[in-house]
Amino acid sequence: MIQHITKPFKYFFKLEAASGLILLFAAILALIISNGSLSDLYFSTLDKYITLGTKEFGLKLSVLHWINDVFMAIFFFFVSLEIKREFLQGELSNPKQALLPIIGAVGGMAVPALFYIIVNYSDSTTLNGWAIPSATDIAFSLGVLSLLGKRVPISLKVFLTALAIIDDLGAIVIIAFFYSGNIEIKYLILMLVSVIILIALNKFNFKNFLPYLIVGIFLWDFTHQSGVHATIAGVILALTIPHNIKNNKNSLLLKLEHKLSPYVAFGIMPIFAFANAGVSLEGLSFATLLNPVPLGIVLGLFFGKQIGVFVLSYISVKLKFADKPTNSTWPAFYAVSILTGIGFTMSLFVGNLAFANDLQYMDGVKIGVLAGSLLSTLFGYFLLLFFSKK
Repeated sequence: MIQHITKPFKYFFKLEAASGLILLFAAILALIISNGSLSDLYFSTLDKYITLGTKEFGLKLSVLHWINDVFMAIFFFFVSLEIKREFLQGELSNPKQALLPIIGAVGGMAVPALFYIIVNYSDSTTLNGWAIPSATDIAFSLGVLSLLGKRVPISLKVFLTALAIIDDLGAIVIIAFFYSGNIEIKYLILMLVSVIILIALNKFNFKNFLPYLIVGIFLWDFTHQSGVHATIAGVILALTIPHNIKNNKNSLLLKLEHKLSPYVAFGIMPIFAFANAGVSLEGLSFATLLNPVPLGIVLGLFFGKQIGVFVLSYISVKLKFADKPTNSTWPAFYAVSILTGIGFTMSLFVGNLAFANDLQYMDGVKIGVLAGSLLSTLFGYFLLLFFSKK
């Protein structure tokens, strides 16, 4: 039974482990370049505008927005395919198995937000970043677990993966409701028409991705124009992709997921990391971390995440609402809870949305996310190394 449940994760773990190392390299490279002789070129390139199409019928975005709005829509499409599969057929399809990571994820989103709010409650502008420390980076966290190999039971890896996926779902909901702009009704109606067409394609069991893609491109443009963040289009498109539970070989969802995996893991995510992790460290001191934005993020990621995930999970197991991961100990489970504080990709993304009109806070966001994720990585890894079985 356990082998059947964990089989879909094996390929995923191998992919995410390598992706985590690539992400780390991209982030370090961005920090080096943004603080070296090429820093002006780095930042000016990200601000450069690129037009696709004509002036009348084209899309003009800065390089950074092409990455954060277009590339990340593909990332959200991929993540949403994973979420849909997990709820239909995977770890999250069984309520008993899904309950522990769901409860842990709820605590891991709520408590970090509370830490951030406590630090920033007096400033309505910085308070807008309350959701930044609420998400877990799947690639980084699983990459750290992979370094320990077989010392970590597969059940803990499954738990961390499921929790991170639920975190992403929570982040998607937060983005849709709290970080969208002024709503344009005309484009919302066009979005609705696009969704109806996609649902019809699903109902008539179209197994060719091309019609979904064509409608999805229009959906992205309508979403972009509507005031809802454009990445939500990727989520909606993914939810309409058909999945054949009885015959996985004929599942369009699984085919797309496997085809996109390497491009997302080794292309889109490292590019995003490289474009968003660059921050000038000139004049940086410990006092910088005490500013409200970075302090709230560091406290949320490092303390809020581990407290929220571990405490709520522990209570749910003791009250017999859920089962503890097999072959795991509470100290090892606590160490994994610390690793959920590796926010990085989603935290940086939410930070960009939270302070889209207040860019002076973005350096603080990057410093807070990097510091909080680094602390979670080091403490989680060495604690897990100490408590895990050889």
